[in-house]
Amino acid sequence: MTKREVIVRYQGSSFGLAWSFLNPLVMLAIYTFVFSEIFKSRWGGVGGDDSKTQFAVVLFVGMIVLSLFSEVLNRAPSLILSNVNFVKKVVFPIEILPVIAMGAALFHTLISLGVLLITFAIFNAYLHWTAIFIPLVLLPLVILTIGLAWILASIGVFIRDVGQSIGIITTVLMFLSPVFYPVTAVPERFRPFILANPLTFIIEQAREVLIWGHLPDLIGLSIYTLVAVFIAWVGYAWFQKTRKGFADVL
Repeated sequence: MTKREVIVRYQGSSFGLAWSFLNPLVMLAIYTFVFSEIFKSRWGGVGGDDSKTQFAVVLFVGMIVLSLFSEVLNRAPSLILSNVNFVKKVVFPIEILPVIAMGAALFHTLISLGVLLITFAIFNAYLHWTAIFIPLVLLPLVILTIGLAWILASIGVFIRDVGQSIGIITTVLMFLSPVFYPVTAVPERFRPFILANPLTFIIEQAREVLIWGHLPDLIGLSIYTLVAVFIAWVGYAWFQKTRKGFADVL
């Protein structure tokens, strides 16, 4: 079903699955042009080479993490509503619908990471071996996102406004996450709010292993994973508790 989810998205288009590669490539090119040629932006401390292209690569890491999170959450409130036929089938495990959405999002994340690594290698003529830790860095976010998706998928059945509001929330998170700026650029009095954002730690850790060549913060990832597992457990329990009313409401 995850494979079908990916294929259906590009079905009927001339390039087909090639769009999954072209989209991040085009976005990376746009980031490079806008931030290097128009804003003349630089990201201090990029391995001693604070070039304009490096800024785009660092920014792109943040966008990859943000896209993984927001793509699933934006779809979550409508997952049950768009699959009413599955709700009527008692034997179908509708709790896998958020997992399917996450699988499709991970496919696009994998493609984007491939574009990022190829671009980084072209710009720098090397890759950091610490890039192998990126699955470990993203795993806690995947668990957390699925847990939140279970909650939103359930609430979306009963409160249709959730589908409209979640888009606003993910947009706000984009600007409250260190995607376009480093955490050190945030004034001290506002920094706790940025650090409380669940995306901040993952974005920073992804840059550590992909861009800076540092080992991930294993203690921080362990704590994040425990919290993510708890939220996922709560989300799953909530979904299973409320699913009894889906058929009546729909």
